[in-house]
Amino acid sequence: MGKPELSLPWQLNANESYVPVFHEGRVIGYLKSDYAKQVVSSLNHVEKLHKALHMACYDLVARMGRGSGDVGDLMQQYLTKLELPKSGTGAIALLLRDRQAELDLTDDEFAKFCDTFRLSRIELKTIYSGEEIEYGQLAPLSRILGIPTDELIEVWKGE
Repeated sequence: MGKPELSLPWQLNANESYVPVFHEGRVIGYLKSDYAKQVVSSLNHVEKLHKALHMACYDLVARMGRGSGDVGDLMQQYLTKLELPKSGTGAIALLLRDRQAELDLTDDEFAKFCDTFRLSRIELKTIYSGEEIEYGQLAPLSRILGIPTDELIEVWKGE
């Protein structure tokens, strides 16, 4: 029977190799070589997309005859639109889309499903279009989403 290995606080694994990752000529960290290529490629792709957005916004601002200072504002407007809502009608609409996907229902089937809980197709469309939710719709929405009404109100109010 061999001696048990004691775990030492400092250890070395000479078989592991890490490569440096550079950003604009400066080392920003080290990654395993099999991950480094993918991470760097992804980061460069994000950088390209950011530059493309800047160019597109610059072209739009130029066509509208506005100053180049508006480019950053326009970029921020587009980036803000991409953020998922965390509260209000938009957040509830996302919860409904997730619930539909969870149940694996088509739009028509999901509308019928919601109707069985007393949320009409028209009310569902108004929620998806971003119109304000009425207080009386919270109980049916709670049952459709399978969450307590208190939790739904927290999402709705942004608490």
